[in-house]
Amino acid sequence: MIDAKQHVRERVWRLLDQERASRFPGARGRIPNFIGAEDAARQLALTPDWAGARVLKANPDSPQLPVRARALGDGKVLYMAVPRLRSLQPFLLLDPAMLGPDARKAASIGGAARLGRPVDISGVSRIDLVVCGSVAVNRKGARLGKGGGFSDLEFALLTEAGLVDDATIVATTVHPLQVLEDELPETHHDFRVDLIATPTEVIRPGRKSRRRPPGIVWSDLDEDKISEIPVLAALAHRLRD
Repeated sequence: MIDAKQHVRERVWRLLDQERASRFPGARGRIPNFIGAEDAARQLALTPDWAGARVLKANPDSPQLPVRARALGDGKVLYMAVPRLRSLQPFLLLDPAMLGPDARKAASIGGAARLGRPVDISGVSRIDLVVCGSVAVNRKGARLGKGGGFSDLEFALLTEAGLVDDATIVATTVHPLQVLEDELPETHHDFRVDLIATPTEVIRPGRKSRRRPPGIVWSDLDEDKISEIPVLAALAHRLRD
């Protein structure tokens, strides 16, 4: 399964670079910073799902910077994960009401680290809209990230805490070349997206295609992975007690 996912990633990374659809430093090994990311954010912001969302959780990658900036500019509360979930306070709270005129500056990774307030899971509000980065996605909403598994873990942690639920919408912004017709390999800890925003359209896979894990799939985590993520280690310790 890992090899099958990596094969798709390599194909999409290569295609984006060949077609000059990726920005510096290139697509490979990352959530690709694609040309047209600002237009994709604009397409997402035109949806009723965006209009109705008060609280967002977004990934920290470069192609979703326009989404984060727009969210803060629209007065939405935004949570970003601490890189690699390295802290017992694994999320940064970015609240425009508290940030004032500096709100948009907090959209970047550096700005979020400087201006955001670290919070633990109990300090997170219920999430209306999750925006995730993707390497590849298909029209059924299946997606592949860059392979670290952190988006899945963040989603699982918030689901386990009841902060992501059936009413939460999950979206991604991508280049059209990242939207594949293929069936994508999936495991039972993967989640699908409800909205795919490209620079020219919004694709809605539909609720019949929706797939979400009920929470943390412990059987998919080895001891090394658990021990390197403090919030997971703390949860595992509690479960063992």
